[in-house]
Amino acid sequence: MLTPDQQTAIEPFIDESTGLVNLLGLSMDKMTAFFAAIGEKPFRAQQVMKWIHHLGAESVDEMTNISKNLRATLKDIVEIRAPEILTQKDSADGTRKWVMKVASGNSVETVYIPDGERGTLCVSSQVGCSLDCSFCSTGKQGFMRDLTPAEIIGQVWLAAKSFDSLKPNSKRYVTNVVMMGMGEPLLNFDAVVDAMNIMRNDFGYGISKRRVTLSTSGVVPALNRLSAVTDVSLAISLHAPNDELRNELVPINRKYPISELLQACRDYMNDLPDTHRVTTVEYTLIKGVNDSPEQARALAKLLNDFPCKINLIPFNPFPNSGYEKPSMNAVKRFQTLLMQSDFVVTVRSTRGDDIDAACGQLVGQVQDKTRRSARYQQKSVESKRIKIVHSA
Repeated sequence: MLTPDQQTAIEPFIDESTGLVNLLGLSMDKMTAFFAAIGEKPFRAQQVMKWIHHLGAESVDEMTNISKNLRATLKDIVEIRAPEILTQKDSADGTRKWVMKVASGNSVETVYIPDGERGTLCVSSQVGCSLDCSFCSTGKQGFMRDLTPAEIIGQVWLAAKSFDSLKPNSKRYVTNVVMMGMGEPLLNFDAVVDAMNIMRNDFGYGISKRRVTLSTSGVVPALNRLSAVTDVSLAISLHAPNDELRNELVPINRKYPISELLQACRDYMNDLPDTHRVTTVEYTLIKGVNDSPEQARALAKLLNDFPCKINLIPFNPFPNSGYEKPSMNAVKRFQTLLMQSDFVVTVRSTRGDDIDAACGQLVGQVQDKTRRSARYQQKSVESKRIKIVHSA
């Protein structure tokens, strides 16, 4: 039983929807502060983190090196609650996709991509997306809310458990995490930072700072704050060699143009203690939109003095997008032109497209408070009606 003062002290950690503290989403700092609030020593945080993230404990009853009295106290005030797996699909290429139910009836998608000894987990940060990039299926669903730290790290926890990785001496399947799923991570800044801190902490998942990547469409003010709280790897969704085209493809560019975005990336990299890392530039190639030789040369000129590697992503079609996938000849030509300017350029292989798990295809079940999804569907209906009239 907590004293009134202790009850007041734990209020910042309580999930208002349940009235309990969800231990799954507490970073080491917050876990330590929580135990201090109930009069316990800091080592309790390490014990509990190990039980949850190393051994997959789902309740405090499993934590046998914690006294019965403390377990009894915790059972009244805490929970370990992750999203609920609604479906799991496995691709022929080894990719695995989950649809996970989160609070208030919404769901998000998480994707695991194996590549030799490396296994990359693509994690969502929002229900839907608060941005509306024209070539992204997720954005067409609209936006409901940010995910909590527990809902973000819960995706990692559930993925690891699905491979039986949270057992002593078990193989680690999730070696890399990319914040590239549903949502714009920097618009859910605090929760994403907490979750990434758990990913990196030795009592969490112990993933190297080079193997946790945050991808942003360019929320410059949040990017300017990032180096003060983390030193994870950085990727930017660029997709165009100039502001005019990027304004159409990535609307946030109208607020934070390319020059401001690149400068914020430079500042972030300059603040890191190690000087050899570079920004990954993500560039989705769309047939007839941004895949011409002239645009490749313009991109090379734009990034001439910007330390980066470039990841080309052939567009993955989805219904009513209005865009098409480029030919492999166009992709190879674009890559060759960039490499001739001494850039390191990779082409992302399409993985999991048989289960709709490819880049840009992630969709969940979003109660869209923006009405964007309804407007998009209406626009699609009107477009089809016009085509039928013209063909008659």
